[in-house]
Amino acid sequence: MDASEQDNHPRRGQSGGAISSAVVGIFREYTGRGPTKAKTTIANDHVAVVLEDTLLKAERSLVAAGERDAIRHMRRRFQDTMGDDLIAAVERETGRKVTAFMSDNQLDPDYAVEFFVLAPAE
Repeated sequence: MDASEQDNHPRRGQSGGAISSAVVGIFREYTGRGPTKAKTTIANDHVAVVLEDTLLKAERSLVAAGERDAIRHMRRRFQDTMGDDLIAAVERETGRKVTAFMSDNQLDPDYAVEFFVLAPAE
């Protein structure tokens, strides 16, 4: 990244940590338990948040019992419900509008990704 790109993103490192904290907090608010690890990467017009250890104890039991589709369906409902709050957090921390939001889970190992496409910087 050259100096001009750095000047356009003075809060990039701070925003990443703040976005990770906000996403974990939103998960905790909606599910009663937040992921134990979160890492946010901000690159150009994209924000990716990778979460680890997201499943509730009951969900882990259902995964072990082979009920993966039920957990995927429930997680999709959580993602749909949390979407506006997740988008608002990213917009607040980056100062840019989110034009697209995608979310998915892998159950074993337990990872989730929240991916945001940002509008071009003004």
